[in-house]
Amino acid sequence: MYTWRKESWLDIYKLAIGAFLLLAPWLFAFSYMPARVDALVCGLFVAGLSVMALFIPTDWEQWAALVLGLWVSISPWVLGFPHAAALKINILTGLLIFYLAGLELFLIHYETDGSPS
Repeated sequence: MYTWRKESWLDIYKLAIGAFLLLAPWLFAFSYMPARVDALVCGLFVAGLSVMALFIPTDWEQWAALVLGLWVSISPWVLGFPHAAALKINILTGLLIFYLAGLELFLIHYETDGSPS
């Protein structure tokens, strides 16, 4: 049985970003093969982690998404992307994934009940 958590919205956002990253090589015609492969693989992993986090919420999925977001944002320099669109898309989507995963980890571990201590 699926139970909705208030953090589930963040997983849905990451799923949408992963789907966008998965489709980006065709939407923006990446011509550099490492950029295409990186976007496809990372988009697939982000989407898969997000679906898993929706149905079986655990910490390791958020940590994996955090690391994956960091990789997506630095991969243009590591892999030497010559295409300007691929560079911008990877940096933006990587930072968004990193932010959303970090926010979800924060909300899970440092949630307060709203009352002053």
